[in-house]
Amino acid sequence: MHMLITFGLGALLTFPASASFDGNLNYDSPSRLHPRLGIDVPIVARRSYKRGAIAFLPSQLNFTHGVASGDPYPDSVILWTRIAPSLVASDSNVTVEGTVPLYNHDTEPYIKADANPVCVNWKVTRATGNSTGNSTGLNSTTAVASGTAYTTGDIDYTVKARNPVLILSTSTRAQTDGRQVEATGLAPFTAYNYQFTVCGSNNASPLGRTKTAPASDADIDQLKFAVFSCSNYPTGYFNAYGNAARKAQQDYVVNTRILTQVANNGYRDGFSALNNTEESFRNDGPMISVDQRKMNAVRAYFEWMPIRQVDMDDNLRIWRSFKMGKLLDFIVLDTRNYDRSITTLGWNNDYIDLIRDDASRTLMGSRQENWFYNQLSESSERGATWRVVGNQIIFSRIIEGFGINGDNWNGYTANRNRTLKHLYDNNIGNNVFLAGDSHQNWVSDLVWLGEKEYDDTTGAGGLGVEFAGTAVSSTGNRKPINGTDADARARINQNQVLQWQDGYYRGYFVMSVGKDKIETQFFGSPSVASRNPYDLPLANFTVLAGDNRLSRPVAGGSVESGSLRGGDVEHTNLTLNTETGEWDIVTFEQMYLSTR
Repeated sequence: MHMLITFGLGALLTFPASASFDGNLNYDSPSRLHPRLGIDVPIVARRSYKRGAIAFLPSQLNFTHGVASGDPYPDSVILWTRIAPSLVASDSNVTVEGTVPLYNHDTEPYIKADANPVCVNWKVTRATGNSTGNSTGLNSTTAVASGTAYTTGDIDYTVKARNPVLILSTSTRAQTDGRQVEATGLAPFTAYNYQFTVCGSNNASPLGRTKTAPASDADIDQLKFAVFSCSNYPTGYFNAYGNAARKAQQDYVVNTRILTQVANNGYRDGFSALNNTEESFRNDGPMISVDQRKMNAVRAYFEWMPIRQVDMDDNLRIWRSFKMGKLLDFIVLDTRNYDRSITTLGWNNDYIDLIRDDASRTLMGSRQENWFYNQLSESSERGATWRVVGNQIIFSRIIEGFGINGDNWNGYTANRNRTLKHLYDNNIGNNVFLAGDSHQNWVSDLVWLGEKEYDDTTGAGGLGVEFAGTAVSSTGNRKPINGTDADARARINQNQVLQWQDGYYRGYFVMSVGKDKIETQFFGSPSVASRNPYDLPLANFTVLAGDNRLSRPVAGGSVESGSLRGGDVEHTNLTLNTETGEWDIVTFEQMYLSTR
């Protein structure tokens, strides 16, 4: 291994010139078929040989975005951070303007890259107690996994650590392909703490907490998921994240919005007008292509999200699944970006309304769609009690005052019908769809309306339920609460499957999945116009295994806000302070930050 010595401001730093970058997954291409999507590591390494290159001091580096972990397997997780020489991101937009080669990810011609890589060490220990957010250090000095990774401006100073390599374990099964050493060894369904540190210093990231998945054949009594959706900092504080973290009730966190944001950023940056039409190729083709916008969005997504690339031969694939013991299979869809038929963009709403029932329309493309149906069948055949489907948009057929929203499953009727037909034809029950994106709360029985008999009083005829959550801070219905309640009542009256709806509160929900039942609790933030620890219970729902419907009376017959079919709304404002654990009557005059 070659070593390079760099002098900088009195500091003597050493680092491997090329092989060291293998510790950071973000230098790789997301696809074997498109290796040029990866970063040219030899070029990055050669930069540091330049005369006059001055390495960053540890005191100059900042963990700008904390830490994150994701995609848990029974023996490993993905760890992520960002360590940068500036707290301010570049406001340059040159990488998304003009003509550039397709699938190109070389940033050097557009933004001058720093010559010196940033080195971080990472360490994993077994968790003890609720130590999330402790920035002083790991609770245990005995590491179960550790490693070193380098990062540069080519990947926006992000770090995605390769599978944790177990230290001094006789059970480790190491494999090598000449570029990396991977080893299994983390214990299934076990909580761990982890932390990044700038090499050779005490400059440490916040302390993270993560948890491995249970083994696929494990007999698990219960799993808890905290489910979040859209967050927009200019309109409000992310109080829901803090409340859930302080309560620490969940095993895992799900965010239904992330994939939506990838697609929306693509629309914002240019492919909103490039819908594979004759006009778009004629007018916009010479400049830049739809595929390139998608590719850039996906590349950025992989740099910034702590997820695995589950299919290295499919560069756009984000959809994947997790076997969480015998209890459930968690199936994650991409209904926003992957081979999706043309969607509504505002100016084409009438056209989408005309074609929404077309049999050829698909939200996810034929490959993902068939994979989805196979996952549902395999889950049922292996005897998993529940199938939890995480997607970005509302699945149930909901009619609004203005008509049908063509941007969700309503705009892809045939795709929804094929999904329901597969479930009914194969007698696959105990299905739970999770959704977000709408910035409001919706709870429905999962039903094939118009094809199967359904009784909205008892719920008979369903194949499961749908829980669609509100935003963390993004704006929704801006009316006062009496106005949003009135809108919710109108929606309940207009939609047979819809059991509860609320458009006022920002928040999240916690879904507790057990062998015999699922219990889901919705929580609201009384205000996101200020940073506060207040957590307001909104509604509780139960789904018994085998019933394939919400238990009646729905939500126990009473909710805090919105409208409940066959039940009451009682505005108690009885709120938990998640910092002190005390309950009190809490009210705010303003929900959002003013952006006008």
